[in-house]
Amino acid sequence: MASIVLETVIEADAAEVWAVIGDFEQGPPRMAPGFVTGTELTADDVRTVTFANGDVIDERLVSLDHEAQRIVWAVIGGTVRPLHDNASLQVVAESERLSRLVWIRDVLPDELAPPLAATMADGLAVIRETLSAGQA
Repeated sequence: MASIVLETVIEADAAEVWAVIGDFEQGPPRMAPGFVTGTELTADDVRTVTFANGDVIDERLVSLDHEAQRIVWAVIGGTVRPLHDNASLQVVAESERLSRLVWIRDVLPDELAPPLAATMADGLAVIRETLSAGQA
């Protein structure tokens, strides 16, 4: 199983960042507008995320830990169907107005990791810009 680990620093308070990251239903289009074009909650713990490139992904919420400021989800369907795909985002306070966002993703088959890592890096740049500017 391949693991992808990406981090970025966001110029915003960790609580402000978490308010967006921890929003399972509407967080994706708020944190990455233009990259994510929409989400729809299809069950209490399942969302469908639509991306600008046309991909539509069904994701199940695995864990939402407000104390640790960490959300975990798994891909369970859609236009991309890996054998396994589990991801987490965690917000870590660096200082009063600086946060670190850590994105970890485990995926099978391993061959999916390079293109997914590239897409994640593009998305992370949008997230950093959006949340640093307070636009979410």
